[in-house]
Amino acid sequence: MTSTSQTSAGVPATSADRRRLIASLIRDIPDFPIEGVGFKDITPLLGDPTGFRATIDELVAAAPADIDVVVGMEARGFIVGAPVAVALGAGFVPVRKPGKLPAETYEVSYDLEYGTETLTIHTDAIRPGSRVLVVDDVLATGGTLAATAGLIQRSGAELVHVAVLMELAFLHPRARLADAGLGDTEITALVTVDA
Repeated sequence: MTSTSQTSAGVPATSADRRRLIASLIRDIPDFPIEGVGFKDITPLLGDPTGFRATIDELVAAAPADIDVVVGMEARGFIVGAPVAVALGAGFVPVRKPGKLPAETYEVSYDLEYGTETLTIHTDAIRPGSRVLVVDDVLATGGTLAATAGLIQRSGAELVHVAVLMELAFLHPRARLADAGLGDTEITALVTVDA
């Protein structure tokens, strides 16, 4: 049996060990939400204090210096983005679906495989010139991230980095992001799923 060095909170001490722990706590749910789709369920990870702490530690470690604002998309981006913002001493800004934010908003619509989706952000949520880190649970096709980047740009802020818990690389999201003009945006994925 191989032992793994741990911090005082029981979190593995090395990034590689933390990422292995994170990957081990993500379960596959076949045929959800529809037949033929393999859903990556992060609820076991969120429910495990050591795994959740390791996730936040890794997302924080991915962040460049001098982040002003962390942006998280509805809804799981809130779960991982807010604690990252606290750890970085940054503000947190939610990106929401229409009708959820009470003040004036910017909005952007984008195409999904089956229909369209719209995201909104308060027009005064991010100060112009702010350095923004986007944090989310999954980078799948890249559509949500590209739309969020558009909202950040309309706010006059700079998207400097993206950190995600998991990237579904087999869907080729980085190619879509490059097509959307985000090819130079740095992206960190803690877990990469190739198939």
